[in-house]
Amino acid sequence: MSAISALHSLVQRAHSRVMPNFAILMIALGIFSPTPSARAQSELPKTPARDVTEDYFGTKVTDPYRWLENVSDADVVAWMKAQNDHTRAVLAKIPGRDQLLERVKALDNAGSVVSGLQVWGGRYFYFRTDPGSDNRKLYVRDNLSAPERLLVDPEKLTTPDGKHYSLDYFQPSLDGVHVVYGISPGGSENSVIHVIESATGRVLPDTIDRAQFGSPSWLPDGRSFFYTRTQKLSADAPPTAQYQKLRVYRHTLGADPETEPVVFGYGVSPSVKVTEDDFSVLAYSPGAPQFLIGGVIHGVKREIDLYTTTISNQPGAKTAWKKICGVEDAITAFDVHGSQVYLLSHKDASRFKVLRTSLDNPDVARAEVVVPAGQVVITNIAAAADGLYIDDLDGGIGRLRRFSYDGRGIASVKLPFDGAIQLLVTNPTVPGAWMELTSWTKSPLWFAYDVKSGTLADTRLVPPSPVDFSAIESEEVQAKSADGTMVPLSIVHKSGMARDGSHPAWLEGYGAYGITLDPAFRPTMLAFLERGGVYAVAHVRGGGEYGEDWHTAGQKLTKQHTIDDFVAGAQYLIANHYTSPAHLAGEGTSAGGITIGGAITQHPELFGAALIRVGDSDSLRSELMASGPANIPEFGTVKEPEGFKALYAMDAYQHVKANTAYPAILLTTGVNDPRVAPWQAAKMTARLQASTISGKPILLRVDYDAGHGLGSTKSQRDIEFTDEIAFLFWQLGVPEFQPVAKAR
Repeated sequence: MSAISALHSLVQRAHSRVMPNFAILMIALGIFSPTPSARAQSELPKTPARDVTEDYFGTKVTDPYRWLENVSDADVVAWMKAQNDHTRAVLAKIPGRDQLLERVKALDNAGSVVSGLQVWGGRYFYFRTDPGSDNRKLYVRDNLSAPERLLVDPEKLTTPDGKHYSLDYFQPSLDGVHVVYGISPGGSENSVIHVIESATGRVLPDTIDRAQFGSPSWLPDGRSFFYTRTQKLSADAPPTAQYQKLRVYRHTLGADPETEPVVFGYGVSPSVKVTEDDFSVLAYSPGAPQFLIGGVIHGVKREIDLYTTTISNQPGAKTAWKKICGVEDAITAFDVHGSQVYLLSHKDASRFKVLRTSLDNPDVARAEVVVPAGQVVITNIAAAADGLYIDDLDGGIGRLRRFSYDGRGIASVKLPFDGAIQLLVTNPTVPGAWMELTSWTKSPLWFAYDVKSGTLADTRLVPPSPVDFSAIESEEVQAKSADGTMVPLSIVHKSGMARDGSHPAWLEGYGAYGITLDPAFRPTMLAFLERGGVYAVAHVRGGGEYGEDWHTAGQKLTKQHTIDDFVAGAQYLIANHYTSPAHLAGEGTSAGGITIGGAITQHPELFGAALIRVGDSDSLRSELMASGPANIPEFGTVKEPEGFKALYAMDAYQHVKANTAYPAILLTTGVNDPRVAPWQAAKMTARLQASTISGKPILLRVDYDAGHGLGSTKSQRDIEFTDEIAFLFWQLGVPEFQPVAKAR
């Protein structure tokens, strides 16, 4: 990972924030607890319908639970608490849940997890979560043979009201002497920047708030860095103002961030076009020591604008920036070497190509194609001292290639096993690369590529997981969607499993932003698989498994393809006797809420149960969340006829029908969610509860010390995962999880 990578991480963090006064009210009412105690009775609260009707371009749409959007209202807070109390009481009564939790904890604590590796100044920096540890911590090694040292331990910190802290990101200085890190409370991702000395562990007095999208990039002096900061908001500012008018500042160690210069972003330089809804970042890389790269990101849109200037120009209001590329050039990633910039583009190349142009005089129209498009999808590029490393996706399997700067062309790098490259890491001043490689059944290992020998070696940063998946196998098949498109489907289960339709099956799908669901080793999933469960992933359109065409085929007005592809995966599992409708569950998380929401409202008969995890369910109203403006490029806007048509079609909440037999559904949310507001789950819960006639439970699970999940502790994740599996086992008919009827 180079210093340039800060821009790419910013795209993934461009989502919503819960209204801050909601959490304040929760504290005032005395219910700010991770797992509030259940009421003696487990009755659902009454949920009155208060219809609000709006006219969208001649179509009248009625919203019966609009009032639940006011999450700071005492009635809404009390309603959500009552819903969660009911859910906790119901889940606690599932036989076998407590034993299942112990098994999940044992699996999760069996081995260590190392992630986010960066190598600067010869030092290795990484997140590590060990057995018995509840959150990831920041460690450093002076070299691969040296013992590791703990730098930042968030477990030592709690807020006055008992909320935990989590590390969001970190960035070492180029010499490895200092590390910037972002830390936030309660899973909010609302980072505050701190700086620590890597040799001594001394935390400097520097602190910078409003740094959720901090994207720090160190300068060569080792004493200053660029960072992105949100604006200060007035008490009456609308939620959509939260991520508007972002700017980049330059911080010098020891200086007051309130008086430091703004150098890039909204309203700074007339030579850079930045709207109030755009995100901005400024990066320096020692790979191109004479230049700075400015990036403008249009919400969640993958295509970015890039600008450059020389570092001697001291960026600010008077800087004359040269434009490298615009949205029309379809650039989604980049890196630099010397005076050249390498650009990953899907223009006239759905599966992507790599271009090269000069930083002195950039000209994308005449850029050289150094890696042409082919059958594989190029997902990322990373520049090292010796060459450009190319991360490929080949039919769901990760591949690696190296483009040599010396004109020797492109060569494949042999990987030790077929799987997924979870993270590709380079340092632009050091030859070679590091990568995290894993599969559905092999635990992640970190490998280093040596250019001279042309071989990969295990860094031994993390040992193989002791969790035994030797009895588990994975299959890669294809399911035919409604329009005849063949959709990749990954299926994981016990070896030799009989296909008799009796097995509990868990089908997951996402399908947005061009994101791929790559093979991933999940030790805790063994708790589901070892009891005969089948876990499957539908690689639906809207994702990036087959390039940009696959992405746009499940976007806006084509979003129905995403739902159809997921349904095709369900039908394949049933037709091939892995499971049956009574034993099949579907899951969608975040934007995957659209996927699972569409599946259960259009085909409730296919599923015995469903999980809607921090899901986008009410797409017509999503635009009013803090993340709304950022998400318009992916989903559309209700301000335009075509946008309304697309959003209404994908809005699961608006397609819940009265007197319909819906499957059992567990919906989850965290009150500090910065990406999907908690009212999304609340409204969907209320409408489903009022509409279903199946007699199966519709439950809302609320975590009062969590957000979207990225900042949750291991304990929180274990409890939530156990709740989900226990709920599914109960509803899908696994005998040990069925309540025992009382004898009369």
